[in-house]
Amino acid sequence: MDEHDIPTLVKGLRDRLRLTQEQFAREVGVTFSTVNQWENGHRRPQPYLLRRLLEMKASVEKESAERTPREGKPKRER
Repeated sequence: MDEHDIPTLVKGLRDRLRLTQEQFAREVGVTFSTVNQWENGHRRPQPYLLRRLLEMKASVEKESAERTPREGKPKRER
């Protein structure tokens, strides 16, 4: 992952989860300061944390796709 994508990844994921930086930090297992530095591009997550963030993103995207009706899917008649 490109270093410049980290702030976008972190902020986008946090926004989709509707969490504050403090809440997101607790969820990931880091400090508020760390999340803040990631979002501002001052620090980069350790590889194991980057994997965790990417797994969280995939999970959120999967849940979102499951909730969104697919185009072309026949509507259920009542």
